[in-house]
Amino acid sequence: MKSDAPITVFRDCEAVMIPSGDKLKLAAGSRVWVTQALGGSFTVMTDRGFMARVEGKDADALGLQDATASRQGIQISQDRPEDVEKLVWERLRTCFDPEIPVNIVDLGLIYHCRVTALSEGGHKVEVQFTLTAQGCGMGEILKVDIQDKIMGVPGVKQVHVELVWDPPWNQSMISEPAKLQLGMV
Repeated sequence: MKSDAPITVFRDCEAVMIPSGDKLKLAAGSRVWVTQALGGSFTVMTDRGFMARVEGKDADALGLQDATASRQGIQISQDRPEDVEKLVWERLRTCFDPEIPVNIVDLGLIYHCRVTALSEGGHKVEVQFTLTAQGCGMGEILKVDIQDKIMGVPGVKQVHVELVWDPPWNQSMISEPAKLQLGMV
């Protein structure tokens, strides 16, 4: 979703500036343009030229509906780590870089994903991810997004997400379908 027409913000709402990660308040009555609506959040351009990320829970402030991905009703075996891992990867594909309309899996930002059974039942998920640039302040925002989405997977009891920088990310890590989507091939 991209809007050429401005949207008037209906109520004050919190946002996060891109790429710094600094908090920003969008005031009621201000104007924004939606540049991306993926993975349950919105990227907007403010009337002052700032790019910001608005969480799905604040969609009403933009006059939009919360499009948070929900996978309720999915039937999987919660006993087998490989079945849980499949759903974890599906959830990871609902996390998006706020500046690039491609999910973090296809961008090549996920370096490690492991699901292990816990002795008391349920599963632990460990994820290592990176960013497209070390100076990007969105790392903690994406980390929370990843944790929240994985915790919604049936059978997951623990999640550990780590931001890593080795190896450094580069464009060769982008999947072929994503390169096609971005016009790189």
